[in-house]
Amino acid sequence: MSPSPSSPRVAVIGGGPAGLMAAEVLGRAGLSVTVYDRMPSLGRKLLMAGRGGLNLTHSEDFDRFVGRYGEAAPVLRPILEAFTPDDLRAWSHGLGQETFVGSSGRVFPRAFKASPLLRAWLGRLEGLGVRFLLRHRWEGWDPQGRLAFATPEGGHIADAPAATILALGGASWPRLGSDGAWAPLLRARGIPVSPLLPANMGFAVNWSEAVRSRFEGEPLKRIALAFEGRRVRGEAVVTASGIEGGAVYALSAPLRDALLRDGRAVLRIDLRPDLSLEALAQRLAQKPRRGQSLSTFLRKAAGLPPLAVALLREGRAALPADPQALAALVKAAPLVLTGAQPIERAISTAGGVPLPELDRDLMLRRMPGVFAAGEMLDWEAPTGGYLLQASFATGVAAAKGVLRFLGIPDAALTRPGPSATGHP
Repeated sequence: MSPSPSSPRVAVIGGGPAGLMAAEVLGRAGLSVTVYDRMPSLGRKLLMAGRGGLNLTHSEDFDRFVGRYGEAAPVLRPILEAFTPDDLRAWSHGLGQETFVGSSGRVFPRAFKASPLLRAWLGRLEGLGVRFLLRHRWEGWDPQGRLAFATPEGGHIADAPAATILALGGASWPRLGSDGAWAPLLRARGIPVSPLLPANMGFAVNWSEAVRSRFEGEPLKRIALAFEGRRVRGEAVVTASGIEGGAVYALSAPLRDALLRDGRAVLRIDLRPDLSLEALAQRLAQKPRRGQSLSTFLRKAAGLPPLAVALLREGRAALPADPQALAALVKAAPLVLTGAQPIERAISTAGGVPLPELDRDLMLRRMPGVFAAGEMLDWEAPTGGYLLQASFATGVAAAKGVLRFLGIPDAALTRPGPSATGHP
């Protein structure tokens, strides 16, 4: 189904999840939609995210789910209620990509990868008459207020659509398209943009050569990390320059903020979270060492692998001999973080367009007719499906806002994809 020649024209700038979802909602409403993207193909960051399994969303209780968005939760709640994790699963099913819930509660397509879903999605968009202009870099607005683009041939074009949706991503993974170059363009129009910062990233640690040479790339499994009253169970990985992994990412926002404020942050690692301090101290007191090396003793008495023992020793001349003191160290081994990974290596981005700058339809209050969606908005969330869910949902919300702005009847404000009742 192609739009009629008299249909209002809408420009969507950015061909990631938020932009493509907005294009689908608008295309289904019969509007003429052009998606601009500076890269030679669409959804490149989505494809990269799906390399290890495309984590679309999460199956946990909705209130708990919304709470993952921290300070942005009150603004995002109605947006997520309008396009829920169940809706996202139904949409995926409508593209022929059934989903399943993993052991951690995360939701994946059964194909596991992103490419089958993206192919089906682009086919649907083409069927709706959505037009794609690739290798077109957005350069802001020209003196006449039109959208300005640099073309792949080295020229320039202008577009004056009835409405515009900006879905330009953050600044992580810039080689895939989201380089944050839009921020100064908005600031030039008087739109404040909070500094773009890394989110869901690893941190730098000044490892000793002994740890770096022996344990680089080795995982720390079944641990708990604690910082500023927050505690997360999971896994981490030692890298040549520091530490990363799911449990680290879950605490990345307060760790990053502490580093910006104080220049360092001390992360506490519980190497035996399944044992209480008292139970661990009792084990250490009851097991005689009898000439064993410390590593052997801690492996047998406390169940610690060599990497855990190395972390206990890091920066110390000797470990405490007292069982209670040794147990306390095992339960809260300090790890000094000296910096955050740069934004280019981060999974996602914090900062962006402040949410108060947008109305309930995600339209810029200072620029009527211009909407924003996705990671370029100032919210952040942990990995686990929360990043994609909010990107999809804000794309839907911005598109519905465009329809309201243009006076399209509410009957056209349908969720993308065929209707479905329940999970596939």
